[in-house]
This record gives sequence, structure tokens and C-alpha cells, in this order.
Amino acid sequence: MSKTTIFNATHRALGAKMVDFGGWDMPLNYGSQIEEHHAVRRNAGMFDVSHMTVVDLRGVGVRPFLRRLVANSVDKLKVSGKALYTCMLNAEGGVIDDLIVYYLSEDFFRIVVNAATRDKDLAWIAAQAAAFGVSISERRDLVMIAVQGPQARARVLALLSPAAAAAAEALGKFAACEGDGLFIARTGYTGEDGFEIMVPETAALTFWNRLREAGVAPAGLGARDTLRLEAGMNLYGQDMDETVTPYEAGLAWTVALDAGRDFTGRAALEAQRTAGAPRQMVGLVLDDKGVLRHGQKVLTATGEGEILSGTFSPTLGKAIAFARIPVGDPGAVRVDIRGRELPVRVVKYPFVRDGRACPGI
Repeated sequence: MSKTTIFNATHRALGAKMVDFGGWDMPLNYGSQIEEHHAVRRNAGMFDVSHMTVVDLRGVGVRPFLRRLVANSVDKLKVSGKALYTCMLNAEGGVIDDLIVYYLSEDFFRIVVNAATRDKDLAWIAAQAAAFGVSISERRDLVMIAVQGPQARARVLALLSPAAAAAAEALGKFAACEGDGLFIARTGYTGEDGFEIMVPETAALTFWNRLREAGVAPAGLGARDTLRLEAGMNLYGQDMDETVTPYEAGLAWTVALDAGRDFTGRAALEAQRTAGAPRQMVGLVLDDKGVLRHGQKVLTATGEGEILSGTFSPTLGKAIAFARIPVGDPGAVRVDIRGRELPVRVVKYPFVRDGRACPGI
């Protein structure tokens, strides 16, 4: 049986089409995925992301533990509330999961991991943490709501007390604060500005309803997927997994080979960097009619690849995709769609920024 969030009955009352997502019963859309997508790009939308797992790490050994656990450098985190996007790797350099790390104090960090990988993540983290004396606490008492869009911050700030609003308004990107009993992070998965807010479960329904009354439109997984792909953001399990290194997933920027730090997977990444990764992740645009889908064959001058994430882009009005292909100049690229080889353009992603097509798209 699928797990449910505190908002499950609310989603159903709003007419949501529900689907299984990583073992959770979640809303795909509330009627029109396209309208929900545009609401986030043009105004403000909100997502139930309570299926994500919030974990608190405490102890004097937390920073040394995280220096070992993740590929990015937590030594960048020096101001309370600052966040870092990173990957947790296996010994071969494959991605166990991608996650966000929040620094709250020298003996208190918070991480957020993906829903579908919860069990393996917690087991891996617990096994690695034992040697560092780190305590691990899954925060099941917190739920998460992502409020995203050009008007998202203003809509949230209007619901907060003056002190909490001032603190949240002052946040730079990828930073968090606490106020009114909320943990408010200026992060997101849509390419738009906004907040991801952790709310005590006892106050969650009231806060959700206040957001709706303030004009924030509920949006489902369908819009979240088209938004994140337009924004050039990876989806774990589709764009990378334990067989793919950050270098092969377009995530080299999340790897910090800082001196004196031996994180899990570092040796494999150093070897791949020296030899060169055999595969590369690229963006594709299909200017003809058709939709790019996961698993379709990509034909290049250097060999075959495949579509990872693909969709129709509501903002651009055409199909876009991530693909993993052999390294080298791909030449004229085609995608096999049900036996038809259609030409596609290889582009640098993101595809959309600030609600508009990026240059070259």
C-alpha cells in the first residue's frame, strides 16, 4: 500500500489525479498540468513535497562525517542556514542520491533526501555515521511545501509575522531561516524563485489553506517534472543512479576535489577525470512535431545514446530532453521515435530561465 502525506485527503477533495510515486500516493495534477506549469512560471504555485525525507544530524563529528559522506565540500558552509547541493556516492563514484545539506551549527546539520531512495539512504548514512559518533534523527513531524514562481516569495512573506517575514525576505538563494515555527529555505526544483518550507505536521493543513487563500495554486508532479526539466535539473533514478558518476550526469560542478579530504568515491572520480568520462549528458530540442521520451535511442556520430528525461515543454512549445551519449563531437543527432529518425539539436541547458527561453534554445 502506498504511503500518504498529511495532505492526501486535501488533494483528493481538490479533484487531483493521484499516482504512485516512489511508494507514495501523490497528485499528478489537479485538472490541467499545463495550467499548473504556467501558474508557477507566471505567478505562484505550490507543491506537496512531504514525501521527501528530512534528517537531522547532530554531534561534534558531524562536519568530519559529511566531509567523508558527500562529494561537494561542506567546508563551504560557514554561516548558519546556508545550504549546499551535493551527491552521495558509492565507492565506484556512482550516485546513491542527490541531496541538500543545511548548516545550522557546528554540531547540527540538516539534510533532505529523495523519497524513493529513503530506505537505502538512511541505511547508508547510518552505516557511515557510526565511526563519527553522529546521531541521526528522521523528522517525521515535519512536512514540506514548495512555493515557487515570480510571486511566490511575496505570497509567503505576507502570511508571516513581521520578524519572520524580515528574516525570510533577507535570505539569499540557497539559504534558510526559522520563524513562526517554520523552517524557510530559499531553494526549489522549478527554476523559479521561491521557498521550500518545513512545517510542523500539526500546522500543515492550516498553512496550506492560507496559501490557497492567498492565491497560490496547487500543482502536481506533472508540472513539477516539466518545470525542473526546463530548468535543467536532474531527477534521481532517471538522469542518474548508482551506475552513473557526477561527471556523466552533468554534475561535475557538485564535485569538490579539495586537498586533504577523502570522500567516498573520490578515487574513482579522480581516475575518471584523468582518463576522461566515456559518456556525457546533453540537452536536446526537437523542432519538429513529436515528443521525446525516456528510453528512446539517440543516434550520434560517436555511437548510440538514449533519452533520459524527455517531455513537451509548455514554456517553449516543443519537446526537450536530457540524453546521455558517447563523448566527442556528436555530429548530426537523431532520435528514433517509433522507427522514425527525427533530427534534434544539441543545446546547452537549462532550456528556460526567468520564464523565457535561454539563448540558443
